[in-house]
Parts: sequence; C-alpha cells; structure tokens
Amino acid sequence: MRGLIMGAALACITFTLSAQLPAAIATDPPRDSIHPARMEVLHIPSGGVEINGVAYIAQGAGPHPVLLLLHGLPGNEKNVDVAQAVRRAGWDVVMFSYRGSWGSPGNFRFGQNLEDADAALEFLQDSATVRRLDLDPKRVVLAGHSMGGWVTVLTAAKHPEVLGAILISAADMGSIGGIPRAQAVRVMAGNMESLAGVTPESMADDLLNGADHWRFADAAPGLGRMPLLVLTANDGLAPAADALVKSVRSLGNTHVTTMHRPTDHGWSDSRIALESAIIRWLQGR
Repeated sequence: MRGLIMGAALACITFTLSAQLPAAIATDPPRDSIHPARMEVLHIPSGGVEINGVAYIAQGAGPHPVLLLLHGLPGNEKNVDVAQAVRRAGWDVVMFSYRGSWGSPGNFRFGQNLEDADAALEFLQDSATVRRLDLDPKRVVLAGHSMGGWVTVLTAAKHPEVLGAILISAADMGSIGGIPRAQAVRVMAGNMESLAGVTPESMADDLLNGADHWRFADAAPGLGRMPLLVLTANDGLAPAADALVKSVRSLGNTHVTTMHRPTDHGWSDSRIALESAIIRWLQGR
C-alpha cells in the first residue's frame, strides 16, 4: 500500500512538472529510426593542435541549427543537461575543451580561449563538418557559462553572422584582471584543476596583461544588433552583465532578453528553469 501511495504521489509530481515545461524538456520525442539522435567525437583544429569536442546531434532529417556551448573556468560544470535538452528541442549542440583544459593538447591561456572559439566557429562552417553533423552553418548561436560567457561576449562581438548569444552567469574576465595581483593569484589558485601548463601566478599575470582589451565594455559596440539572452544569478557577477545589457541597449539593441534567478553560480537548484529559458529563446531564432 505504501508503494502504491508513493507511486501515485510521484506520478502526480511528474504530471504537474510536465504540464509546466516546454515539451522539449518534459518528454522524450518518439524515436526517429531513420535519423536517430546520436553523439560524435570531434577534434577541432586550433593553434596547431586538435582540441577535444563532442557533438550532440538532434534526431530527424537536417540540417539542424547549432548551439556552440562554451564551458567556464576550469569547467567543472559542463551544462550537459542543457545540451541534452536543447538537442531534444531539435538543435545540434557542440561543446569543446579549450587548449590545455580537460585533456585537450597544449597549455591553457585565457587569450587562447578566444582563439579556440573562433576556430570552433570556423570548424562549423567546413563542408565536411556540415555533412557529418547534419547542421545548418547559417544558423549558429553562441552560449557560454561563467568564463565561457566572457568568451561568448568577445567572440559574438566579432561575428555578426551568428544568430545570437546566450550568457549564463557570465564572468567579465577583463574586469577580474583589473583587481590587485595578489587577489587575482588567490582567485586563480582555486580554479586551476584540470588545466595544463599554468600556475596561479601565470594565470593572474595572463589576465592582468589582457585586462585592457578583454572587458565586456570593449565588446559592447559589436553587440549593438546581436540578439542576446542574459541569465544572471546571485553569484556576484550580475552587475557586470547588467552593465553590458544597459550598454548594448543604449546602442539601440532592442533584442535583449534578461532573466535573474536567486540561485548560485552553477544554477544548482534552477536547472529546469535554465533549460526552459534557453529553449524558449532559441525557438525565436
């Protein structure tokens, strides 16, 4: 009897939750046996090496739009649940590890992260990649969490051809590079696991050297017409994102959507809200 009661309660919870969510999150679609969903391991040329990547390919006949999803520093939160939910919504999702991170060859450098994002966008335009991943190279959206949000901001500003950019608790690394060196060293000391060829001191110096041209404010002029989804949390980073929103709106950008949630930097208790917001926004691209 207790099992029946628990089962009924769980069914009720599931029904209530499903009724509140986009179908792409709440239910699995019927399997397409001709064009099934699948994964592909990627090796993306960048800086003379091939960085590690993976593609979550949507089911159904393509070509599919693409979300290029960039991880943070060092990248413990990969947002794979977001990738899976977006794939269910009909998008291919491509993720990669920057040079010197998580087994990708080379040494980690902040400036190289920007180069790697450029290389990934170029990779998505290659005819062999288009055929292999069944993607639409004209429908690419950038998204990034934390440091990945910073990479997204600076990269999108140089690539007006992308359909839009999504910032998830974006960290303005240029501004972080403006803090005292000793403080920057302490911050980097807690963020260097899974990174190759670095020390806290080298990472701090890397940021300090790039601070003058790596700030959100430097990228704002390139985002005056870029559709943006800016998602912030209670992690201390919202003011920088809010300032960016204010700046691009002052430039005439009327395609900026924002959402704030009272959650932590990893959106630990708001994952479904995060996925839902991203999918709703992508549906308009």
